Amino acid sequence: MKILCIGRNYADHARELNNPLPEAPMVFMKPPTALLVNDKPFYYPDFSTDIHYELEVVVRIGRNGRHVQPEFASKYIDQIGLGLDLTARDLQEQCKKKGHPWEIAKGFDNSAPLSEFVPAEPFLLDDIEFWLVRNGEEVQRGNTRDLIFPVTDLIVHVSKYFKLQQGDLLFTGTPAGVGPIQKGDLLEGYLRMPDGSSQLMLSCEVK
Repeated sequence: MKILCIGRNYADHARELNNPLPEAPMVFMKPPTALLVNDKPFYYPDFSTDIHYELEVVVRIGRNGRHVQPEFASKYIDQIGLGLDLTARDLQEQCKKKGHPWEIAKGFDNSAPLSEFVPAEPFLLDDIEFWLVRNGEEVQRGNTRDLIFPVTDLIVHVSKYFKLQQGDLLFTGTPAGVGPIQKGDLLEGYLRMPDGSSQLMLSCEVK
């Protein structure tokens, strides 16, 4: 099982971090040990003092394939969920300044809290609304209609380089509004369901 992630896939988020807009999807990976499931708490590690939340729509791959063609891309997605791409921003900036890879800032243990999943079939992949509430206050809201590279384009792109396998997870990018977490925070991720209702998908306490 692979955790494939896309960086800078919402224009407003790229701008808030003073990053240029990408010309092609920016792909990085997290190891399976990054997953934090079943609403378990996240324990703040001692190697960082500036970890940020980044809420994202996550799609689960339902079949194996490589070099997926655009007309078939949606058929490779069987479930939809939410995930947090927790980022040690201080480590990331240090690595960037040195021109080093920044996996330690993105792929550390428990850096990918993951929600339950729901069937993808009722959703319109280009119109999925989601938002993050921190300690009762909304801090992020996004919709996949605003992705620079739509979900199906991401499937096509990543499958050129990595064979997609059933159970792989694809984090599709985070909207603007990212910010630091503190011990004692409660992070709650919500998804707009196809019937218009709101569903709490993810809950993560920071300890």
